[in-house]
Amino acid sequence: MSGSGRAAPGMKRKHKRMIVVLGLVLCLSAATILVFQAFRSTGELFVIPSKVATTAPKDRAFRLGGMVEAGSVRKTQEGTKPSVTFRVSDGIASVDVVYVGILPDLFREGQGVVTLGKLQPNGIFAAQEVLAKHDENYMPPDMADELKKTGWKPENGAPPPAALWNAAKAGTGTTGG
Repeated sequence: MSGSGRAAPGMKRKHKRMIVVLGLVLCLSAATILVFQAFRSTGELFVIPSKVATTAPKDRAFRLGGMVEAGSVRKTQEGTKPSVTFRVSDGIASVDVVYVGILPDLFREGQGVVTLGKLQPNGIFAAQEVLAKHDENYMPPDMADELKKTGWKPENGAPPPAALWNAAKAGTGTTGG
């Protein structure tokens, strides 16, 4: 009987250890899932207009960066809120952007801009947030690198509309400047 009395407490200890181990595994799994979800929601992808067709996610928000095309800004009113449509260009392609809300004071045609939002099925980027650069020399490094790959040079000022860049490239072999 003493053998059977010792077996029962031994089984309880095994069960307790197994329950503790399973609990730790569940807690660790839950923490890992929460960390990945946090990174996914805050780690928005940065895309320039010429890469939207190939790299932009269709199901989640991303950052679209480039220069506000000259002559493209149209301000309207949507109910009681201001609404604006404009085009963001990298010199190769342009993307139409719609934003409902108050724009930053530094937002202007020909200036660098980074917008956060989603690409709609009709190809228009619905921005939830618009960020304008804060002085004439600053541009986010990612945006500057991507725009330089297109042939745009900051010293040339704002890029012209993408259609003109494409015509300039085809006719002269240069990129807008």
